[in-house]
Amino acid sequence: MGRYQSLAGKALFLLAFLWFIWFMNFSVRTIFSPILPLIEDDFAVSHAKAASLFFYNSAGYSVSLFLSGMFSGYVGYRRSITASLTISALIFFFIPFCGRFSHLALLVLVLGLTSGIYLPAIIPLVTHYYEEKSWGKVIAIHDSAASMSIFAVPFFALILLSFVSWRGIFYILGGVFVVLAIVFPMVCREVKISRSVRSQLPEIVRTPSLWLMAAIWTFAAGANLGIYFVTPLYLTKELMLDISYANEIFGFSRIGGAVLTIAIGFMIDRFSLKKTMFIQLLLSGLLTVLIPFAGARHIGWALFFQASIVMGFFPVGLVAISRIFPAEQRGLATGIVTTLGVMCGLGFTPYLLGLSGDLFGFSAGIHVLGICVVASSGLTRFLRLA
Repeated sequence: MGRYQSLAGKALFLLAFLWFIWFMNFSVRTIFSPILPLIEDDFAVSHAKAASLFFYNSAGYSVSLFLSGMFSGYVGYRRSITASLTISALIFFFIPFCGRFSHLALLVLVLGLTSGIYLPAIIPLVTHYYEEKSWGKVIAIHDSAASMSIFAVPFFALILLSFVSWRGIFYILGGVFVVLAIVFPMVCREVKISRSVRSQLPEIVRTPSLWLMAAIWTFAAGANLGIYFVTPLYLTKELMLDISYANEIFGFSRIGGAVLTIAIGFMIDRFSLKKTMFIQLLLSGLLTVLIPFAGARHIGWALFFQASIVMGFFPVGLVAISRIFPAEQRGLATGIVTTLGVMCGLGFTPYLLGLSGDLFGFSAGIHVLGICVVASSGLTRFLRLA
């Protein structure tokens, strides 16, 4: 396909299509958050057990991220993504038939396994299709789909729940994924990058910046989706808000992050990546600590400012990974960093926050998480970027 020199014509169309795929892929995880109170009531389970769905999804997602980073280059990046879309569609069609929570948890685990294939496979494609001078803009615009998913999914869920049950939502998602699985291989061509897992893996794991990025990513993910996943429970069970009103607050609180993520793409190349990440993490941690002090009256604003800052970290983080590692190591490095971030930040964090909600209240867990994010900002000083 060759490298695109500018974001116009076919280059813009391709980016828009990949944006939508990432939006839907990310929605695989975000869709469970706004309907979690309904799932909890339907299966009559505790906060911690309901929140454990995110652990199962993240466990599957993290394993898949790592394996995709290692082997998608051999299987084929396009083929890997097509398989991910197809299998995810099948899982969506099975979910409405779950009669037990354990069955739902198993399918959510498998859904994590299939959806995790995408990110390590798409980063090498994106960095191949577009010139390096455009990486900041392209990766930021592409990653804004995740921010938009976080913002839009609560509203989509609210609208769809007016017509179907929470189970019916998954039929709709399955249909969309079937269409994407058909169209994607028609639009994208395969990219082959010479690589050897045996020779690259030891070199990558000996790179200190890999582990620094993994730790940073973990705390940022916890402050972002870790809190996101349990926010509906926090709003409805602890602050006693109506679920419709809670989802409105929930959705609007994320619009700032969706806008900032795109804006970040046009500023990445003008400022130091390390300084940008430091400021983002420091402010994110401080704002996370302040969330429980807002109370029901101002919780919307507290979530808005916190989400706006922390969501802007991830495109910067992906560009940093692309600058730390060469092309043949990029997919695997992305897989390792995001694997650890998802497993700890998106898997354990919601469960621990749910456990905190059962034992002490959600506020205590959110305070501790914010302090950890503040501490992680200091790690950016030791990163080595090319």
